Amino acid sequence: MKPRPKALIVDDELATRRLVRIVLETENYKVFEAADGHSGSRLAAERRPDVIIFDPGLPDVSGAAWLQSFRESSQIPVLVLSVGGRITDKVEALDCGANDYLVKPFDTAELLARLRVLQRCFSSIPEESVLTEGDLKVNMTAHEVKLNDRLLMLTATEEAVFYVLVQHAGKVVTCDHLLRSIWGHDSKNKLHELQVLIARVRKKLEVDQNWVLIRTVGRVGYQLLTSAAPQPTEAE
Repeated sequence: MKPRPKALIVDDELATRRLVRIVLETENYKVFEAADGHSGSRLAAERRPDVIIFDPGLPDVSGAAWLQSFRESSQIPVLVLSVGGRITDKVEALDCGANDYLVKPFDTAELLARLRVLQRCFSSIPEESVLTEGDLKVNMTAHEVKLNDRLLMLTATEEAVFYVLVQHAGKVVTCDHLLRSIWGHDSKNKLHELQVLIARVRKKLEVDQNWVLIRTVGRVGYQLLTSAAPQPTEAE
């Protein structure tokens, strides 16, 4: 059975969120809602939606800043839904990372058609969803992580931080990049939480007490190794 597509609505207008939710749920979408930018960033990281419907008129952060920050760490397609119908509004949103733009009030049939187009375009990128490195196999679409054919049970936040490392396998990912990827604009003072998350994921990936798959790189960040490496003799 084909999994239900997931959509995240980021809009401070309750009436709009309710309308879009009703429209999407009639099309079998699983819908999540956020009334501000901070909540939107958190839910995007935790729920990993297939598409985001975004109103840039947020109460806590500018739409342009949110889009720029989000696009630095995620390729999830974003459809802007806004009352701002000027060409300059559309150009700014698209330049900041939006994939499409629809003006309120909108036709529900057009909204659904635009979402279908976005999903078709982005579902055709296999390298974004599946990665195999040695005995590690990650299927982001199915939310499955297997090591030596053993299914690992990751929480939503553990999965989010691990997927960022997976997408940059073999490269060092800075703490700042990880923080923004997981918590977005709400990442201030979250370094300890990130360290705890990494420790939990590392434990679940542990093949042997003397070998690791996630390496700490000084005070810079973390690296997902393409094969297990010896555990350092001193704690990093």
